[in-house]
Amino acid sequence: MRTLLLIALGGGLGSVFRYLTTLFINKHSQLFFPYATFVANIFGCFLIGLFLGWLEKNNITNPDLKFFLVTGFCGGYTTFSTFSNENVSLLQANQTGTAFLYIGLSVILGLAATWGGLMVSKL
Repeated sequence: MRTLLLIALGGGLGSVFRYLTTLFINKHSQLFFPYATFVANIFGCFLIGLFLGWLEKNNITNPDLKFFLVTGFCGGYTTFSTFSNENVSLLQANQTGTAFLYIGLSVILGLAATWGGLMVSKL
């Protein structure tokens, strides 16, 4: 039960930060590209790498922190279902190029951000 509460608390906080990210990005960007979801997913990838690297570097084996930060917070913050829906909408609107750009950049930069987070955590 403790694990579920930690995941729920982290997920709730991640969801709130995801919403705040959306408000901030949408306030500063009105272009065709779904920047808010893109930024949340790439930053979330960076955070998951950073958190996992930090836990490893500091030899923190307590699973509670991993459940809270990785499963909960990062799980609540990132938005793969929204990412999928936005791409379907782009494809239905015949914006194939934008959809494939979004998919490609999200995958490549997401992997790079996770790797970057791991590297930063080792400094």
